[in-house]
Amino acid sequence: MGAGFVHVSLDTDMLDPDIAPGVGTPVQGGLTYREAHLALELVAESGVVGSLEVVEVNPILDRENTTAATAVELVASALGKTIY
Repeated sequence: MGAGFVHVSLDTDMLDPDIAPGVGTPVQGGLTYREAHLALELVAESGVVGSLEVVEVNPILDRENTTAATAVELVASALGKTIY
């Protein structure tokens, strides 16, 4: 049997509301920008991601598209882009 693949669900509720205000359940103390990127960079490096979804971005609650833009950047990290 070959190597398996995993599905990643990027739930933006996990992020601190300072960087992702447009979510269904904002909770102080979530992941920081750098922590979230590191986690997804490691996911990309693992080479086992078969699918990815992004959930809980709520444009009605967002401020100046901040959450949506952050989600796009995090997807890029999950696909192999690195930040410095």
